[in-house]
Amino acid sequence: MKMLNNFLKKINKPVPVFAQTKLEKETLNDDSSYTKPKTTFQDVAGLEEIKEELFEIVDFMRSPDKYQKMGAKVPKGVLFYGPPGTGKTLLASAVAGETNASFFNVTGSEFVEKYVGVGAKRVRTLFEKARKEAPSIIFIDEIDAIGAKRHLESNNEKDQTLNQLLVELDGFNKDSNIIIVGATNRLDLLDEALLRPGRFDRHIHISAPNYHTRYEILKVHTNNKPIDKSVNIETLAKKTHGFNGAHLSNIANEAAIFAVRENSEVITSEHFDKALERVIAGLESKTSVLIEKEKRIVAYHEAGHALTSNMLGICPIQKVSIIPRGQALGYVLQLPDEDRYIYTKEELIGKIKILLAGKASEEIIFNHKSTGAKDDLKKVTELANQMVCEYGMSNLGFMTIDGNVKTFLSEQVQKEANDIVQTCYDETLELLRNNINDLHVVSNHLFENETLTHEELKDLIRKECVN
Repeated sequence: MKMLNNFLKKINKPVPVFAQTKLEKETLNDDSSYTKPKTTFQDVAGLEEIKEELFEIVDFMRSPDKYQKMGAKVPKGVLFYGPPGTGKTLLASAVAGETNASFFNVTGSEFVEKYVGVGAKRVRTLFEKARKEAPSIIFIDEIDAIGAKRHLESNNEKDQTLNQLLVELDGFNKDSNIIIVGATNRLDLLDEALLRPGRFDRHIHISAPNYHTRYEILKVHTNNKPIDKSVNIETLAKKTHGFNGAHLSNIANEAAIFAVRENSEVITSEHFDKALERVIAGLESKTSVLIEKEKRIVAYHEAGHALTSNMLGICPIQKVSIIPRGQALGYVLQLPDEDRYIYTKEELIGKIKILLAGKASEEIIFNHKSTGAKDDLKKVTELANQMVCEYGMSNLGFMTIDGNVKTFLSEQVQKEANDIVQTCYDETLELLRNNINDLHVVSNHLFENETLTHEELKDLIRKECVN
């Protein structure tokens, strides 16, 4: 009897407190706070067409009656997609500021947990708080962390979290004063159930800014800084083709830091040039000193790039340097002065020749193959593969080659890409051999002065032609 009593005590023993409350603590301690942003559309430079699209949502939240009379419903969700640093978070904040709405700013990773049910609980808690503080804007950054496509091998906890998010979005029929905004860099990863109309009604692509938008962004980021009269914002906007808003903000900030280092009272154009190099090429290495032999090799390598670019007239150089920056022993700063979105086959061939010119120059002068062309060859390989597989610029025909087709035709693809590269390399060798005197002059200037501008390159070639 005593043994039976002891056994009953054991099986009726209460569960340890930590085991009971572990999950509860994870789910109940969520503290999704909100803010009331002061940001408005005036603080967002450029992106006029996107602001017009979003203004309808703002207007609906301000005065829903005129839309309801027409039987119109406010979009339940807006999905921003595009490369990072283009202003997706800023736009979401501006929508909240324009409507004086509560702004809940969360990231997809905040809902991802190893304990089953925690993510779904956090989603419910977030939407409950948003309803209490309505009108509200819920902004989920990096939504692909919880909204990725479901499949047989996917994580059960993530699936439950996504299912809860889908349920909450469906329940927004009566919540006309709550808008959910999502942002992602990878639209292709998102589940189709999340993308369908009725959940995210509007998909808005935010791309890298064009010249006019870059000009407006730079004006915003330099507005509160003491800028010297020599600084031309229009020229700077032209030089920064392909840069996004985050890059431009960083350039303006780095220029200000350079001015402080030099105890300057104003930020000059030289400070902006240094900032541009810092952002593009990396930190200048003051401890890495090249031995004379390597310095001569780098000088000829970079001279090959610069000279070929000048002769082909593609992507004019702004500056050439053999001062080590980041992991590069030298670099050529090529900044186009206009926005380009379409390239011909001849222009792509020209780009490949410019990239191969450093390697070709080394072979002509030193008759060797070195590791200095590593990054160049990586870009060349990517360009050649795009020409074959994406742009239909090879003997394989006018078709896109990807997935299983690319695997099946891998040998043919490799042969076509290699033929393009080899032809470009042979032509680049011939081009440099025909202009060998210019190559020596440019290389010697680089070896002695370590840097070379576009104007100096033109002068050197002009003097060589006269002589």
